[in-house]
Amino acid sequence: MQVLLLCGLAGALGALSRLGISRLVQRLAGTNLPLATAAVNLLGCFLFGLLWGLLNDRFAASAGVKTVVFTGFLGALTTFSTYAYENVGLMAEGRLTTALLNVLGQNILGFALVALGLTLARN
Repeated sequence: MQVLLLCGLAGALGALSRLGISRLVQRLAGTNLPLATAAVNLLGCFLFGLLWGLLNDRFAASAGVKTVVFTGFLGALTTFSTYAYENVGLMAEGRLTTALLNVLGQNILGFALVALGLTLARN
């Protein structure tokens, strides 16, 4: 029961973090591109790699701690469904190049940032 409550609290924190980061990025970027979603997804990828490397590899955290962090916080922070929806919208608007660049950019950078987070955590 404790893990469920902590997972819910971590999810709330992740959702609030997502909202804050998204608003900040949109305000700074001032564009109609999905940069806020990209920023949250890429940050989430980096944090996943870093925290997995620390909690799983370095400190051998319990399954409950990993559930709270990865399912609760990071599950609420990252926004893959929004990412997919925004790309479908770009394609529907005929902005195929923008959609393709967005998909490739977030995926390539996402993989690289997970690897960077793991490397930093393990060294």
